[in-house]
Amino acid sequence: MAQNGSGGFGQLDGSRYLPISEHGVIGDLRTAALVATDGTIDWYCCPRFDAPSVFASILDADRGGCFELCADVPARTRQFYFPDTNVLITRFFAADGVAEIQDFMPVVDESREADRHRLIRRVLCVRGVIPFRARIAPRFGYGAEEHTVHLEGQRAVFRSPSLSLALTSTAPLERAGVDVWSHVKLLEGESHVFALDRIGDGVPARPCPRAEAQEQAEATVRFWRHWLAGSRYHGRWREMVNRSALLLKLLTYAPTGAIIAAPTTSLPERIGGERNWDYRYVWVRDAAFCVYALLRLGFTSEAEAFMGFLGERGIMSGTGAGGPLQIMYGIDGRSELPEYELPHLEGHLGSAPVRVGNAATGQLQLDIYGALIDAVYLYDKWGQPISSAGWDAVGAVADWLCDHWDQPDEGIWETRGGRRDFVYSRLMCWVALERAIRIANRRGLPADLPRWRQARDAIYRQIMSRGWSEERGAFVQGLDDKVLDASLLMMPMAKFISPTDPKWLATLDVLTSDLVSDSLVYRYDPESSPDGLRGSEGTFSICSFWYVEALARAGRLEEARLAFEKMLTYANHVGLFAEEIGRTGEQLGNFPQAFTHLSLISAAFNLDRALG
Repeated sequence: MAQNGSGGFGQLDGSRYLPISEHGVIGDLRTAALVATDGTIDWYCCPRFDAPSVFASILDADRGGCFELCADVPARTRQFYFPDTNVLITRFFAADGVAEIQDFMPVVDESREADRHRLIRRVLCVRGVIPFRARIAPRFGYGAEEHTVHLEGQRAVFRSPSLSLALTSTAPLERAGVDVWSHVKLLEGESHVFALDRIGDGVPARPCPRAEAQEQAEATVRFWRHWLAGSRYHGRWREMVNRSALLLKLLTYAPTGAIIAAPTTSLPERIGGERNWDYRYVWVRDAAFCVYALLRLGFTSEAEAFMGFLGERGIMSGTGAGGPLQIMYGIDGRSELPEYELPHLEGHLGSAPVRVGNAATGQLQLDIYGALIDAVYLYDKWGQPISSAGWDAVGAVADWLCDHWDQPDEGIWETRGGRRDFVYSRLMCWVALERAIRIANRRGLPADLPRWRQARDAIYRQIMSRGWSEERGAFVQGLDDKVLDASLLMMPMAKFISPTDPKWLATLDVLTSDLVSDSLVYRYDPESSPDGLRGSEGTFSICSFWYVEALARAGRLEEARLAFEKMLTYANHVGLFAEEIGRTGEQLGNFPQAFTHLSLISAAFNLDRALG
């Protein structure tokens, strides 16, 4: 088992950690929690996605904190979502009875104002009799802040310097140090409720009786089902597409319209490795791709909210005057996301370091302009016509790109080995200019079209001449090199090249030969293309779904469908994906990952259409 060399934690017992895939996720459009298949909440940040954790035993089984709730006798468990919602149910099958936990965060509407942040856990005995136990062990500030607990009847108040939480329960509570326990025996038809609330700032603690918990559960089910009813996808893979859509919605931050990449930090891309990053922020690229996926399904309000996020914070408007966009922002639009390590946490299965913040903020990644302007183009086409201020911002981006597209950058994979001339970055600069020209032509908007066309065409010629390797017989990662890169699967999807062009078909064959393993696609070979980090990684699931779509567009429908069906077998028990898949099919990286699910939606949509 992996060992943490810096923290002195010694040999790790793998039984202390459930695999990443053994989780479902719940959320309220402000934050999220991971619920393990054994009934433990082992990741929760309050009151928002990027706040310090309260429960983080997924990153340190001893120091992270958790909310255990489980049968107090041996029991098998099964976990599933209440259909078409983000309400999670974990069932326990014991010798003398069957019980279930219903986990959810109440969502009634998408109001920007929300003072109470509540997590509700309802445990019900549905057959026979079954004893349950609970242990509520918060560890504030990523496990670094001390706290006190005050117990009064069926309410416990946990106070730390930065956050106070109140636990109310219909079951008796007892204190053990700074933790709280409960032991109950449930007969058939009986239930108990545990509700965890943020308190302070004018928000008092309040009980959550059984009737209120039932009402809030029903209201939350209605919310998610009403939202999902807006989907226009009715194809072959409706269940997986619906789950992916529900996840993308869950990863939106209602107060600002921001869309985060994932709700976790530092879940490892390789067990025992150092590729551990904080994804609880807004990547312009990821969010723009999410907008594309949701627009495909008929959801326009999320696109409108994200455009509002960009506009209200002046994120696009400064481009022409002051330089490039940042690649990511905080969910409130802040630009500073300092990266630091938490050495007191051992990491998931000893995979240190645990990081907070993200130093990639300062990177130059030119591809984000293509993702962003493409999303604007699609929103203008399928949602609302672009505003005059929005067009001014698009024009500023296009003008800036005309002067700056031909320079090295860190690329889509955020390499930490120095800037290079990545072909994918050039491709997406072409997309940005091409989509800006389309908007101008369709809407008759003012633009320096001769200049934009000249730059667009120069990018095209450079990619076709220097991004193509005669030796490899394929388009390659960087100008004038020989390394393959799965990001180039986007070339036909971006409409840069025909999906049946001989050069593209040759590239697809070489990628299949060198980077594909049983439908799973590696981003690139780190040995051939050093990225400044040690160790290997798993296959990248977004690339695997891009591969499906590339096959479909090339007319290789049987291959595409088989690859897609194989990919679906790597989903976890509730249809969720992390960022990567390991050698034996295990989920790796932050979980669940927006990038993976948005590409699943796109692949399903386009494969369905191709199959007819």
